[in-house]
Amino acid sequence: MRALIAAVIGLAAAFALVLTVTALGQPSGGTSPKPLLTTVPAHP
Repeated sequence: MRALIAAVIGLAAAFALVLTVTALGQPSGGTSPKPLLTTVPAHP
């Protein structure tokens, strides 16, 4: 019985977290126009 109660509490907490993140919405961020360097420049 204790395991069932713990599972219900965990499920409710997870659902509340999802609702909170959904209510806050996506962060207004953008991507950088500069491409990332994927290669190491050659040393002289």
